[in-house]
Amino acid sequence: MTATLSILIYHRVLARPDPLFPGEVDAALFERQLRLIKRFYTPLPLGDAVQRLQDGGLPPRAACITFDDGYADNAQVALPLLQRHGLHATFFIATGYLDGGQMWNDTVIDAVRQASCPVLDLRAHGLGTFPVTSLAQRQATIATLLGQLKYLPFSRRQQLAMSIRRQAGTRASPPAMLSTAQLRQLHAAGMGLGAHTASHPILSTLPERAAQLDIANGKRQLESLIQAPVNLFAYPNGKAGRDYGAPHVAMVKRLGFKAAVATDWGVARPGAALDLLQLPRFTPWDRGRLAFLWRMRQNRLQAHPARPDAG
Repeated sequence: MTATLSILIYHRVLARPDPLFPGEVDAALFERQLRLIKRFYTPLPLGDAVQRLQDGGLPPRAACITFDDGYADNAQVALPLLQRHGLHATFFIATGYLDGGQMWNDTVIDAVRQASCPVLDLRAHGLGTFPVTSLAQRQATIATLLGQLKYLPFSRRQQLAMSIRRQAGTRASPPAMLSTAQLRQLHAAGMGLGAHTASHPILSTLPERAAQLDIANGKRQLESLIQAPVNLFAYPNGKAGRDYGAPHVAMVKRLGFKAAVATDWGVARPGAALDLLQLPRFTPWDRGRLAFLWRMRQNRLQAHPARPDAG
């Protein structure tokens, strides 16, 4: 049987479950998943796995752990658990949010969480009205607003997120993103670091020159902070043909990255079809042991690699 590489995506590891972040794992669940990965897969650092894909040395059921964006809990919660189990992860950092920045989606979630009004009236911004009294209403409001804003032009999306905060009558929460010191802590611990742009735009929504500049700035800033080469990249949002296209793959290649990861399901396999600049990844969202392992197995059966449109 051909060896396969499963690459898992995480964003955060919460200290405890949070109903307004239903897609994020908490520490207890993450540790259970680490145990399953150790028992049933062959964990590898992503950089090593990329090399083994090329030279034919990939072991059976190889797996890599990756994190996107650069949240502080990656250092505070995830790192100690990874170290406890002797596992490696690669963290893809959006450098523009280090040291106190806040991503637009977190601005929206914080605003809805802390809203002081029973109804969030956003009609002036073309978004409608949203009751936010109960937990269920807040969850529904967050899901709707994130969907409405996600593919707007970058500056418009940022502007609307701040408008939602003002309308909700809330202030910024304590920083949720890594500090430079925490970033260096990950690096000093031997974890992998990769670029994830500077401002985390959906690349397909930007002019090509702006997209290349954002990718290049993220790489340059990260290399400056850790004083080491950065040769791995993760496409923001990461769906081939929708969030990035062939021109962005070409940019990543020109900028000297050795490998890049997307968010299309599937596994990487050695062979002629292997595209190191579009390695598939997936999120194993199941919370039960058997369901998690079944989802991992189903992902290994995915055969289609990421392929953006030519445009």
